[in-house]
Amino acid sequence: MTSVTESSRPARRAPGPDAPRGAPDHGAWFLVLPALIPILVLSVGPLLYGILLAFTDAQSGRTEPTRWIGTLNFQDLLHDTLFWESFRIGLVWAVGVTVPQFLLALGLALLLNQNLRMRWLARALAIIPWAMPEVVVGIMWRLVYNTDAGILNETLRDLGLGDGRDWLSGLGTALPAVIVVGVWAGMPQTTVALLAGLQNTPRELHEAAAVDGAGAWRRFRTVTWPALRPVALAITALNLIWNFNSFALVYVLTNGGPGGRTRLPMLFAYEEAFRYGQFGYAAAMGCVMVALISILLAVFLVGRLRGEAKGGDAA
Repeated sequence: MTSVTESSRPARRAPGPDAPRGAPDHGAWFLVLPALIPILVLSVGPLLYGILLAFTDAQSGRTEPTRWIGTLNFQDLLHDTLFWESFRIGLVWAVGVTVPQFLLALGLALLLNQNLRMRWLARALAIIPWAMPEVVVGIMWRLVYNTDAGILNETLRDLGLGDGRDWLSGLGTALPAVIVVGVWAGMPQTTVALLAGLQNTPRELHEAAAVDGAGAWRRFRTVTWPALRPVALAITALNLIWNFNSFALVYVLTNGGPGGRTRLPMLFAYEEAFRYGQFGYAAAMGCVMVALISILLAVFLVGRLRGEAKGGDAA
């Protein structure tokens, strides 16, 4: 019987110095394509087409072919005071919704993170506004703000605080009333994100801080907030984008009225495109909005990250 010795076995060839290491697996692209194709078709494609449309005189109902006009739409937009007023209203709306939304969601997340009885029910009820479509939310709040039979005015009458008012049609109350609805509708998603961040914070850190005699505020400032800061930064940035690009909620509530006091930039672009048929001009508005909000968001993120870096160095 012939025995095979260790020396007679073929030695495995070690990879040479010229052998590629970490070469890309081209077969992995076939796994990514099912998710990548819808993004390219439904997001990237329309975005590129909208940018191209902004440099044309595209209009609805015209028989002449669309012409390339260069930056003429953008030049007209620079002198359009109505658009820049809508942009100012959009910033007021975005900040006015995002800040209270975050503060209220933070308080609710801290509460729901406690070991309370029936906590599962409270968490389920907290996300109901998030599960409702924006159109349904708008219709529901129109009934709440109704001048004659709305629950808000009825409550004020019962409390002897006046005969009520037309909240959505008043020049001074329309925007604050809509901001309240935006805060109510968007708070659950912020609460869920912050609650997830709170649950990832080790309880041992809180227990150690409590043993050292730290009170509730000091534990929040030194333990909870540093762990929650990355989540808070991300959800705040996303909320700014989502709120600035709001359309359906304000459209159902006020349709931009009264007197344009709630006409957000998206509503203004929608009217230019589908009411007046100025597709090229509306596309230019979209390009300007994307560019400006990207710049503002970049400034916000850089400022927050620098603040975090300084805080880390100081620590």
